[in-house]
Amino acid sequence: MSPSLTGAKRLVAGYVVVVLGTLAALAVLAVVTPRLATSEAWGHTVIVAVFAVVLPLRTRAALRGSPSGLRALTVIGCVLLVVNLVEAALPGAFPVWMRVEMLVIAAMMLALAVLSARAQRSRGRNRSRRPVAAEGTDSPQ
Repeated sequence: MSPSLTGAKRLVAGYVVVVLGTLAALAVLAVVTPRLATSEAWGHTVIVAVFAVVLPLRTRAALRGSPSGLRALTVIGCVLLVVNLVEAALPGAFPVWMRVEMLVIAAMMLALAVLSARAQRSRGRNRSRRPVAAEGTDSPQ
């Protein structure tokens, strides 16, 4: 397993922990301080919870050597990075605590995108280094 994929696996695990923490915090806030548990906050949380299910599945596929799993990690990381930055910048749409959570997720997704892209390049380089059959023979030398 490449060091980049090991780091990606850890980031995805951290992302799942952050999302579970957000769900718990939102549930508590809905009871204690409902004005901080807005419908927008719930909408955001449901979406990131869906990705908290999808990302570990795609990470497992990438760790098994699946090119599409690795590509999915990169794409999902980039999409979550942009979406969280845009949502955090929307004035008045989310409570401050959730904006902080969005920025934390954005930073994690930036790191995930970098690590998964690095792993893709590494796999591409390893494929191009395979021995090539010498002219006139059937096997590599």
